[in-house]
Amino acid sequence: MNLDAQKTAEDFLEFASEQRLGILFLLLEKKLTISKLAEELNATAPEIHRNITRMLKNKLVEKDNNSNFSLTVFGKVVCDILPSFSFISNNRTFFENHDLGNLEIKFIQRLGALQVHKKIKGFVKVLEKWTEIHNNSEKYIFNILSEVPYSKEIIDIVEKKLKSEVKIKSIFSELTVIPDERNEVFQKKNFQKFITDGILERKMTDRISIVTLLNEKEACIIFPTKNGGSDLSEMFYSKDPQFHNWCLDYFNHTWNDSNIFQENKLAK
Repeated sequence: MNLDAQKTAEDFLEFASEQRLGILFLLLEKKLTISKLAEELNATAPEIHRNITRMLKNKLVEKDNNSNFSLTVFGKVVCDILPSFSFISNNRTFFENHDLGNLEIKFIQRLGALQVHKKIKGFVKVLEKWTEIHNNSEKYIFNILSEVPYSKEIIDIVEKKLKSEVKIKSIFSELTVIPDERNEVFQKKNFQKFITDGILERKMTDRISIVTLLNEKEACIIFPTKNGGSDLSEMFYSKDPQFHNWCLDYFNHTWNDSNIFQENKLAK
């Protein structure tokens, strides 16, 4: 076995313990003694002592002169990495039929930020949550769309929000599925005025695999199926700040990487 692979395998054994993981994440927040760790984890002091000794040997933790334990740099980095592994592990059934699409490695490395979420299943439920996100917005609505799930309710909300100067930014692909009545609705609601005023902005990219919708407080993300198609029947939703920041960063990255919107390129 390759020496590096062997060392990594040995390190993984250190994480194969619920109690040692519990110790790691408790020490990420503050220094604690063995007795305090035992109290927090509802464990005996000898159990904690046995695991903390093992973690000391592997340089995950260190002890000060007051018998308080804290994380080493290695321990802190492990705590940063593990949530991403945990997110994929906890959703392995979902990813049997879904894919990460063209997601860049820097976002894959941060998948742990999506750990705190609620899974919304069913197209009707997804559309209801999309409507709520639009309705709850007070500052902005940002979205990356592979399909435009128009409903009269959402369109009316969008119009109301634009009139209230809520900023809306949308990213489409040339393959974005749009309804037949889109042009009629666009003209009837006079959305061109909001584009001219800079309240409604649009961009276009060659391909969209990850769909996201967010306002300033909440966000959702939809991963593609394994064949690259959109699956609007299942999505991850959250109000968690880390989840929101991930979606916002991904939107801004895609926005900055996108081209000028061209109406004639939309799939009819």
